[in-house]
Amino acid sequence: MDIYLEDKYKKSREKAIEVARNTLQTKVSALIENVETDYASQITIELSSTALSQRGCTVEEVETALASNKKFKIETNGNTLTLTLAEESDAPTVIAIRNKVLNTIVKGVPDITRVTVAQKDDEWVIQTTGSNLAKVLEIDGIDKRNVRTNNVFEIAATLGIEAARNALINELSTTLEDQGLEVDSRYIMLVSDMMCSRGYLQQIGRHGIAGTKDSVLARAAFEITVPTIAEAALTGEIEELKGVTENVIVGSNIPVGSGTVDLYMQVSKN
Repeated sequence: MDIYLEDKYKKSREKAIEVARNTLQTKVSALIENVETDYASQITIELSSTALSQRGCTVEEVETALASNKKFKIETNGNTLTLTLAEESDAPTVIAIRNKVLNTIVKGVPDITRVTVAQKDDEWVIQTTGSNLAKVLEIDGIDKRNVRTNNVFEIAATLGIEAARNALINELSTTLEDQGLEVDSRYIMLVSDMMCSRGYLQQIGRHGIAGTKDSVLARAAFEITVPTIAEAALTGEIEELKGVTENVIVGSNIPVGSGTVDLYMQVSKN
């Protein structure tokens, strides 16, 4: 993702870093220096002061994140958290609880696993590994009108199908241009319109557009020929030869141009 910032944040590197810290997903595992357990009733977590400082977290925030778990009680002593289980358990159960604790998110946006603060022109921009558009838009300091992601499904779910269509056009155009290919934008728009025509995103494949065609032969022409024809035969489907693909397959005139009309000629008897 490319995340642009509001005016009062984009000119300052320090403020951009602060927003980036609030965006980066921070789990308990990223903050620990050591973790120990007796595999029966107690788990001891020692937090790293350096990691806490770098991630902009506090011991209180870690304690708050873990407080919702009712399987243990928390005792804090400096940077050390002692988790005492509500009841004594066997080793596999304790290990499962420990792993769940280490994977607990303390702050940040889920799925944003890495952030980089980069300078573009005269402003600071946050670039991320991972994408979560809906949650990123909730972070203070982010320009809600200028957040970019290549996850088109997230765009459709958050901003609607029209926004997803525009994103598809931009992504397809950029990808083709990067490969040095020149394709008329109207072809790209046509593909994007097809993918979004039903109000939700469809792939161009047998699980999407190609697999939902009414024509048996048109479906069979894409990837899985024999199973498609066999299934159509079992269900008694009728091929009406109305499209281009199916007529090409059987060697008939395609219903385009002169193929859309029948010509008759009356021969003079003289």
